Amino acid sequence: MAEIKLTSEQLSLMSMFQGMTGATAKDCVVDEKLNRFIFIVQKGQMGLAIGKEGMSVKKIERAVRRPVEVVEEAGDVEGLVRNALGKHVQEVRVSDRLDGTKSVVVIVDPRKKGAVLGVGGRHAEKLRMLLKRYFDITSVQITSEL
Repeated sequence: MAEIKLTSEQLSLMSMFQGMTGATAKDCVVDEKLNRFIFIVQKGQMGLAIGKEGMSVKKIERAVRRPVEVVEEAGDVEGLVRNALGKHVQEVRVSDRLDGTKSVVVIVDPRKKGAVLGVGGRHAEKLRMLLKRYFDITSVQITSEL
């Protein structure tokens, strides 16, 4: 895993998140492009972070006045892909490229590809940001093999 440096803004957001939800935030990614915050929570605390009927996330969104997304941490690439994209992921293939970088191909259910990508590709962009931040993977392809 790559070393992650947090800004004072990220640290204060994480502190507020932990105080409002009770879940331990491991990281906070500020997505300026899509104007949202993505919180990475400790394994097993996803339910606590989201809250009953999503109330904890809604409370945070009102406080920061931006959309908030929550992803459970994972120790490997496949786990992070599955946590970020959800249950429609069928297979994750990680391969080394000739230039020394790694690439990831995510195979999803063809009937659910739109839901996996998200409106305007927001889920795909979230996955790209997280894989770059944690595993220094820049090439991510989401496809549906028939």
